Amino acid sequence: MKTGCVIMASGLSKRFGGNKLLADFLGEPMIMRILAITEGLFSRRVVVTRHPEIAEICKARGIDAVLHDLPHRSDTVRLGLEAVGDADGCLFCQADQPLLKQETVKALLLSAAQDPGSIWRPCFGENPGSPVWFPRWTFDQLMQLPEGKGGGYIVKAYPHRVRTIQVQDEYELMDADDRETLALLLQRADRP
Repeated sequence: MKTGCVIMASGLSKRFGGNKLLADFLGEPMIMRILAITEGLFSRRVVVTRHPEIAEICKARGIDAVLHDLPHRSDTVRLGLEAVGDADGCLFCQADQPLLKQETVKALLLSAAQDPGSIWRPCFGENPGSPVWFPRWTFDQLMQLPEGKGGGYIVKAYPHRVRTIQVQDEYELMDADDRETLALLLQRADRP
């Protein structure tokens, strides 16, 4: 199976008060966490960002980055999917989930390989989260999302096609949207 991965790193971090992806997380910028856990798992992986500093970090690690200045989440999705190119499916990851586990990403890929026509996402109890695997049949719709919409628009349109895997830790699916949440996630992080 040809697998794509789009790492969404285009947020403006307004609630955080600075570029949260550059914030320290256990001695390195938070963006490094998602880069590490997706390493070596995909046929093609790309980071979509509006931040030159993030693009430079990616370049230094040999990871393709699409640098843009477009305003909407739908733009980020489209640019990422274009950069991934031909694939049987694509995992869209948020770059601000520092406690996401590689085991969860692997479980999503395994589930997609066994049931390739479904949309796959992790869930803690009844609470679904990210990242989300989209099969090839969704690509045309992802490329034409309404302005400002993301993959959730497709998930809501096809609830009967969505499957979930359970995670054991609610913090794994949390976004570090503000400094208080980042501090909480740091407390919960496994130390090296």
